Amino acid sequence: MKVLGIAGSLRSDSHNRKLLLAAGALLPDDVEFEVWDGLKAVPPYDEDDDVEPAPAAVARLRAAIADADAILFATPEYNSSIPGQLKNALDWASRPLATSVLRNKPVAVVGASAGAFGAVWAQGELRKVLSATGARVVDAELALGHADQRFDERGALADENLRDELREVVWTLVDETVPRLAAAA
Repeated sequence: MKVLGIAGSLRSDSHNRKLLLAAGALLPDDVEFEVWDGLKAVPPYDEDDDVEPAPAAVARLRAAIADADAILFATPEYNSSIPGQLKNALDWASRPLATSVLRNKPVAVVGASAGAFGAVWAQGELRKVLSATGARVVDAELALGHADQRFDERGALADENLRDELREVVWTLVDETVPRLAAAA
């Protein structure tokens, strides 16, 4: 089984990238985990450009999602919503709707922010967008507030309770994905 991690932040040292790496370390040993780093290269969505062959960065995004059995999104909150580049990437990935790489894909959403609320509004918006694309949104969440104080010098979550909450999210994602894989076999 393979889980793809996508951070909504473009910063290489973002809290949400750290949150994905922490989540990857909590997955079962037989689960492959990869963080996708191509968000910055995805061009603005333009239906005129949505032709075959797709722009190279879009083709890489779609292939990464198609190759994954499940996706874990980690989003910051910009102006009480999803970062524009993440929404833009989802617009590309969701087309054509009936056969998009997100269709029926199990996904989970977590988020981190320096503020007190841990990107809860952005997570809600992202869940709504993912549901509209036809993805199967898992009922598990983690809102990591004060993220600038939650990681140790190695980038690991410093609080055991938070690690337990994050473990619950990723294991729920795995548990939701395994029956889907068994049915496809």
